[in-house]
Amino acid sequence: MPDATPAEVTVALDGAYGCIADARSQASAFLTRAQSEHGLPVSARTMDLAQLVVSELVTNALKYAPGPVLLQLRIVDSRLEIVVWDTDPALPLARAADVGRVGQHGLEIVMAVVQSFEVEREPVGKRITVRLALFDDPLLGFES
Repeated sequence: MPDATPAEVTVALDGAYGCIADARSQASAFLTRAQSEHGLPVSARTMDLAQLVVSELVTNALKYAPGPVLLQLRIVDSRLEIVVWDTDPALPLARAADVGRVGQHGLEIVMAVVQSFEVEREPVGKRITVRLALFDDPLLGFES
């Protein structure tokens, strides 16, 4: 029986060279620990999507917000919750699809692969919270 204790980690990112790659590594290590220490099933798809989503959200936060960025990863029910906080109070908006546009598709990609997407203004900055299922439902052929 999996350990019922929720797994959680928070990482402060300062924008230094390599911190986006570090954030992806943190996500991978966190999910690996969820498997080994808590007995939670984590699909390869979730492992890949988590790294993609973390990369896109952290990249945007570092690009548009002055100051530090916090990345929080936690397991809630059978989902991975990814929270990114930054100092910019402006809420992100996904642009309309445009196959001719080069770049700036990160938010579109994130919204296409996550199960939920929330943005909240904070007293300082904003917090983006997304959720991914930890494992695939083999009967349905996609994540539940």
